[in-house]
Amino acid sequence: MLRSKISGIGMYVPKNVFTNNDLVKYMDTSDEWIQERTGIKERRYADRTGETTTTMGVEAAKIAIERAGTTAQDIDFIVFATICPDYYFPGCGVLLQRAMQMKEIGALDVRNQCSGFLYALSVADQFIKTGMYKNILVVASEKHSFGLDFSTRGRNISVIFGDGAGAVVLQPTENVNSGILSTHLHSDGNNAEILAMYNPGTHANHWLNGKELADFENAEIGDMFMSHAMIDKAQNFPTMDGQAVFKVAVEKFPAVIKESLEANNLQTSDLRLLIPHQANLRISQFVQRKMELRDDQVYNNIQKYGNTTAASIPIALCEAWEMGKVKEGDLVCLAAFGSGFTWASALLRW
Repeated sequence: MLRSKISGIGMYVPKNVFTNNDLVKYMDTSDEWIQERTGIKERRYADRTGETTTTMGVEAAKIAIERAGTTAQDIDFIVFATICPDYYFPGCGVLLQRAMQMKEIGALDVRNQCSGFLYALSVADQFIKTGMYKNILVVASEKHSFGLDFSTRGRNISVIFGDGAGAVVLQPTENVNSGILSTHLHSDGNNAEILAMYNPGTHANHWLNGKELADFENAEIGDMFMSHAMIDKAQNFPTMDGQAVFKVAVEKFPAVIKESLEANNLQTSDLRLLIPHQANLRISQFVQRKMELRDDQVYNNIQKYGNTTAASIPIALCEAWEMGKVKEGDLVCLAAFGSGFTWASALLRW
């Protein structure tokens, strides 16, 4: 049976380090307040004009391609996951294809927020299994810092997120003891507005479930996409009900991890490493206790990078591999939960 395996992995984080104390200059917060709620000590911010979501993805991709022992010209398909595209359109996939001077291959963009990398990995896995493609580049990259509200008003969200990119190259293998064993994808849009960025957008109904999504009062037709009223009311920034997200995340995270293990007749004791999406250290710790996993079975790095949404899993996986925490034959579970709500898992044998 043909399987897909990760043959190369890479990561890139900007050089600009912003500690919690650095954020005190912009908002009413403290290192203690941030660490207590999120576990984050610092994060990386891309250069305002010198780096983009695409350029960071390119840097991660270069490393992954080199480690896979292949070249950019050998890549025959791209899947790019991000919620921070360079442009509203076109997507980052084609921009990366251009930047890396690849052949005229297909490029697919995935917009599944924190679960984006796992959705992208699952799509690539299916293409490999069918034999349609043999060298697929999966990239997840985020530049959150350009679109956050760095004021006390927005601190509940702005202190959480950081910038960075991760990438893997998927290739086929016939080795039954290697590769992606299964992927599991889920969604529930009933509470989509709990964690969302409403504007700019094309929604016509500015009230939804009692929440004001945008202010269209006295707006001309050309102002509907983005108006001064939206900006004045900070409606062009992400919004989140943190407690509500936490409540659902700690339910769905363990469930989707368990689903992947049961699908392969395995148990938590078989896991060498669980790499959760780096959403919040408190969520990861809750999931670890609920799954009865040892400290050495879970890898977290949100403390130094913050939440890089779609990029967080490939960054953490790459770092864990570089540190020798993931070796050939190890059973690794990747799991994510995020806006949508979407959640997903992938179980693989390294």
